[in-house]
Amino acid sequence: MKTVKHTLTSNYIKYVAALLAAAPILAATQNCQAEAAAAAPVAEPEAPFVTGTLALTVDTHFVSYGADVWGAGNNWDDPLFHPMLELGFDLGGNFKGILGTWWDVNNNAPTSIGNSIQEVDVWAGLSYGMGKFTFTGLYQEWMYASQTEKIVDLKASYAGFLNPSATFHFRVDSELPNTDDGLAVVLGIAPGLKLGENISLTFPLNIAGETEGFHGGDEGFSFASLGANAGIPLSFIPKGNWTFNIGVTYFVTSDDVIPNNPEDAFLTGSAGVTLTF
Repeated sequence: MKTVKHTLTSNYIKYVAALLAAAPILAATQNCQAEAAAAAPVAEPEAPFVTGTLALTVDTHFVSYGADVWGAGNNWDDPLFHPMLELGFDLGGNFKGILGTWWDVNNNAPTSIGNSIQEVDVWAGLSYGMGKFTFTGLYQEWMYASQTEKIVDLKASYAGFLNPSATFHFRVDSELPNTDDGLAVVLGIAPGLKLGENISLTFPLNIAGETEGFHGGDEGFSFASLGANAGIPLSFIPKGNWTFNIGVTYFVTSDDVIPNNPEDAFLTGSAGVTLTF
């Protein structure tokens, strides 16, 4: 019996000794594996070549650089449908190509375009990102049945504190009566915050001026606007990144610079859904 116990004890001691001797080797092997895993580059997901935004929006007003196009004033009884699609193309080197279109759809006037489509805007351009700065140039054509307005926009924006931006809106050719080619400049900020986990709030503030005759009036201050917008993700939709958007914007305009607005100050509203892809 003593011999059996002695043998078991001896074997146990040898087993423990073998484990202790192997421990440094196992630890070194694990360290090497961990270092190799840490040193191996992590493959980042490749950015898609094409991205886009589709917006389906109902607006109480159509406001173009301070001009109340349909003369709604403070009346919200005649909603307008404004679909928009913009595509971005990753060209490499922080450059992105841009193609887009926006429509004004309503029955406020007869239209030769058809199906209550009063205006079709198209644009193409290029943007360049440099850190938090983005610089964008766009060529646009705004088509109102037989009349066309040609636009060049230059914009600089910063994605950071207050999200400031500056837009230089050049009308280079227009067939519209009582307007001249010229420049409108819009300076803005758009601070934002989160309400809870899902609701995003933004509060855009803009101030603008324009050259003489741009809207048929004098040169100088044209409008200021202050908005409050909310975006709520529609996570119950299984495909795509859908968001419900709702907001209001208050405009104050100069009747000397924009003489055809029925009201110098008016409140607008909008609601719709946006898909990003």
